[in-house]
Amino acid sequence: MNKTKLLNKTTRSFLIYAVLILLASAPAFYFISQWLYVYETDEVLIFHKEDFLRENRDKFTETDILAWNKYNPDVEIVPDMGITKDSIIGKSLFEAASQEMEPFRILYAPVIIQGKKFTYIEKSNLVEMEGMVVSIAMMFLCIIVILLAGIIYISRESAAKIWQPFYDTLQKIQNFEIDKNREPNFAVTDIAEFDSLNKSIEKLIEKNTAIYKSQREFVENAAHELQTPLALFQTKVDMLAQSENLPDEASGIIDSLNNDISRLNRLNKNLLLLSKIDNDTYLQKQPVDMNALIEKHIDFFKEQGEPKNLKFQLNIKEQLLTNTNPVLAEVLINNLYMNAIRHNVQDGKIVIETCTNSVTFFNTGTNTALNPDRLFNRFSKENPSSKGNGLGLAIIKKIAELNNWDISYHFQDNLHYFTVTFL
Repeated sequence: MNKTKLLNKTTRSFLIYAVLILLASAPAFYFISQWLYVYETDEVLIFHKEDFLRENRDKFTETDILAWNKYNPDVEIVPDMGITKDSIIGKSLFEAASQEMEPFRILYAPVIIQGKKFTYIEKSNLVEMEGMVVSIAMMFLCIIVILLAGIIYISRESAAKIWQPFYDTLQKIQNFEIDKNREPNFAVTDIAEFDSLNKSIEKLIEKNTAIYKSQREFVENAAHELQTPLALFQTKVDMLAQSENLPDEASGIIDSLNNDISRLNRLNKNLLLLSKIDNDTYLQKQPVDMNALIEKHIDFFKEQGEPKNLKFQLNIKEQLLTNTNPVLAEVLINNLYMNAIRHNVQDGKIVIETCTNSVTFFNTGTNTALNPDRLFNRFSKENPSSKGNGLGLAIIKKIAELNNWDISYHFQDNLHYFTVTFL
């Protein structure tokens, strides 16, 4: 779904409103102007009639009517037409000058000349009025468009300046990484709402950063402290295993303890590794030949896959060099190997392919795809009975993020594909 910027959304709403008002006001202005002009024209016709009566009431005679009608083409005195009161109508008449029909306003009014009833007829051409109204409407439209464009431009420019602190805050929040120990420095603003937002975010970041550091230190300290008791525990269990005349039941318990200690040791080492990665311990980088690392460890992991009778296939197409920390590169390859072995099936296979900028491990396993949303989370295990501790893929993900690489998973033809792309 495409997202709309807040500034564009508010401007769009304003623009739609302004356009609707403009579209409604332009014809309204035209019709109101037309009505006013007609109204004024009707009043002028009435005034002309009253002037005629006032100036000609006493001296105007019937013999003057012919001369009047001859020299006043717009005003005509005709015999009584039965008009009892002033009446104005709109009518289209043929205009000789333009040779076409044109709109007129015509006044019919009763007048008495020397005691005899006549009808006073006066007409007024509205063509000039229409041209004037159209000109005024166009001028009005141009003024409105210019005003509207100016308002939109000014509102966008002013809104962009007003909202700049908000976008600055948003960008710094997007670039903020809690594990980098670099808290964002928000710009000073004189807008109360943005200032309050920045202060609230600063407090939130400060609180969460403190919690994150505390948790990270706890994990690191706990992992370090566990090393000694685990080593002592392992030593004592080994001593018990070497004791003579142990009952079979005791031997079984000791073997189970050995397995549990091994899992604890792996978990402890993985926690220490994650802690060191979080603390930027592995910052030194150098060119690393990933193909050489894969070939170096394949014999060891073939031995690890013997209990499941796994078949290994190595397809090295081109040289694969990347700039990274050698220790992390080795951990990445080892964890990809272990993940493919641990989650494989009996008589399964593991295929490793490399290209110029990627390495792919794909293997047999469950007949259904894994959940990609949880796959790289810490302590996430698709199979609760698995001997793994749920940190292998999380470590791979962390190493990829540290080096700005891309790690992806997909399921195809009953094979699970894990691809690391070295960007």
